[in-house]
Amino acid sequence: MSGDVVNLRRARKAKQRGEQAAAAAQNRVAFGKSKEQRALEEKSDLLARRQFEGHRLETAPDDDAGR
Repeated sequence: MSGDVVNLRRARKAKQRGEQAAAAAQNRVAFGKSKEQRALEEKSDLLARRQFEGHRLETAPDDDAGR
């Protein structure tokens, strides 16, 4: 009956860290975007915003101008 002594607190924490690491890896795959994808989205958002603003008929008055 000479088995290794196991610290249950350390074993429990190690198991929890392993589960959290596995969940984080799954989330990175599911929700993560590459740097190229983020840059492309940022450029397309900027272009869409410019086109939207370019279709304005008049500019909005300043808040301080009416005082």
